[in-house]
Amino acid sequence: MRENFVIGNWKMNGNLGVVKELLTTLKSNTLFHANVKLIICPPYVYLDQTQALLRQSQIAWCAQNMAAEKKGAYTGEISGTMLCDFGCHYVLIGHSERRNLYGETDKQIAKKFKLAIELGITPILCIGETLAQRQAEQTQFVLTEQIKTIMSLDEDISKPWILAYEPVWAIGTGVSASPVQAQDVHQFLRKYIACKYPDLAQKLPILYGGSVKPDNAKALFQMPDIDGGLIGGASLHAREFLKIYEDCCVRAD
Repeated sequence: MRENFVIGNWKMNGNLGVVKELLTTLKSNTLFHANVKLIICPPYVYLDQTQALLRQSQIAWCAQNMAAEKKGAYTGEISGTMLCDFGCHYVLIGHSERRNLYGETDKQIAKKFKLAIELGITPILCIGETLAQRQAEQTQFVLTEQIKTIMSLDEDISKPWILAYEPVWAIGTGVSASPVQAQDVHQFLRKYIACKYPDLAQKLPILYGGSVKPDNAKALFQMPDIDGGLIGGASLHAREFLKIYEDCCVRAD
């Protein structure tokens, strides 16, 4: 059975008080499932606080991005080796906001992916199409373009990593893909990967992200190729996030 994940991406939200309250509530109210990992992605400046609060818990923490270089004159960047110093074992790579707002290319994203693997950090590769691309029936083309550079890394992709499908048209809009729409894309991705790496395709967790909320999570997680979720806004509300986690646990039973 594939491992399942519920990952909360806080984006540029929170402060010291909010982080403490959220993490304390999550830590004290979660009944953990052996096959569903709960992960939090705080802003960089709260990684130290997150590590301290979660050190004795089963909740892991993840960075929202990392530099494509190990060190050097890159003002404002955070290296993977720095993330390792904070016990950070996961990192988001290629989130649509990094692609669209900051111009990250597939080549840069592949370089970050490879570096994360080398450092022992599990990359969570984010891919997704815009509304215009979906309406033009280009979803499959766009997703394969976003993933094919990663697929060419060969031995690197045999190491642990996670794929997250986040349709750009559903992120932060309140509009989610239907369970069937999401399943169709996840199934396509798994079949695409299986063409070259059949063993990887069966064990790779593929998560759905895009306005996942307590009222749609259960139906999404019932789909056979959806192995959890990358959660945005709902992860900033402990009770909502816990409900989503519980729905994923039902899938894993």
